[in-house]
Amino acid sequence: MKFSTEELIEGIRSGNKRLIGKAITLVESKKTEHRQQAEDLLKRIMPFTGNSVRVGITGVPGAGKSTFIENFGRLALLAGKKVAVLAIDPSSSINKGSILGDKTRMEELAREENAFIRPSPSSGFLGGVANTTFETMMICEAAGYDYILIETVGVGQSEVLVADITDVFLFLKIIGGGDELQGIKRGIMEMVDVVFINKVDPDNLQKAKNTRLELKRALDFIPPKEKDWKIPVLLGSALNNQGLEDIFEKIDEFISLKKKNNHFESVRTLQAEKRFEYWVQEYILSMVKKDNSLEEAYILRKKNASARVSNPSTEAKLFVEQFLNKLD
Repeated sequence: MKFSTEELIEGIRSGNKRLIGKAITLVESKKTEHRQQAEDLLKRIMPFTGNSVRVGITGVPGAGKSTFIENFGRLALLAGKKVAVLAIDPSSSINKGSILGDKTRMEELAREENAFIRPSPSSGFLGGVANTTFETMMICEAAGYDYILIETVGVGQSEVLVADITDVFLFLKIIGGGDELQGIKRGIMEMVDVVFINKVDPDNLQKAKNTRLELKRALDFIPPKEKDWKIPVLLGSALNNQGLEDIFEKIDEFISLKKKNNHFESVRTLQAEKRFEYWVQEYILSMVKKDNSLEEAYILRKKNASARVSNPSTEAKLFVEQFLNKLD
């Protein structure tokens, strides 16, 4: 059954999870007729967005991200908050299929009335972040969710991309998993706002404390993203609900500091501008693929670049000139 934009908006605003899901599916669709309705929907819900805390959560595979999100989400529910989880699942590079198992891994949270979990395939999109994650987040905000938790697949450029659409960037780390200090890239540490060393128990407590000390020393050499913010490195166990309240408090402190520094809205403005730039590129490429002569020129220029016939930047410049001349 196809729903009208009015029905979807009413469903979103009333917290109808089925219609929220339908709206997200619409936004994820690449069909031309769906894109037009999706754009109208997103435009009309904009006045109701922007009131959530957007938390990006990343870490190496096996760091316990899903368990952390489930128990952190339940803690937020106990505090009277509504929680939406956008779990990005890795897609197959061959058939674009996705496991989409996060909903089954967060069974208890999924059953909560004030929680919404949406697994989305990355569809091969760079860094394991779905290309419509930002827009999906808008729908969840319009539905009144207070916390939007975005779980990434924790590979490649996902850290950069999730940091570009969230207010707080949380890095989950484990000890003894081959990712000790020397294995942590400086780029990741330059983006994090809070670090949580997970899966700490009495047997590895001392090692966890040593790792925390090393991390703190390393972070001293990295300028913080936010003035007067010293990145906390916390210990705990998401499975045993240890240390999660500390994370909750640190996130609250960080958001309060950003607002005090008048940095909260300026960062969100910058994020929206980056999304604008992303969609400009997407729509231009879409126009190119609809025009046979432009698509042929695009393929030829790309082939020249890949075959090293010419400099990639030169080929790109020549194609853009050709594209603009075609518009004239």
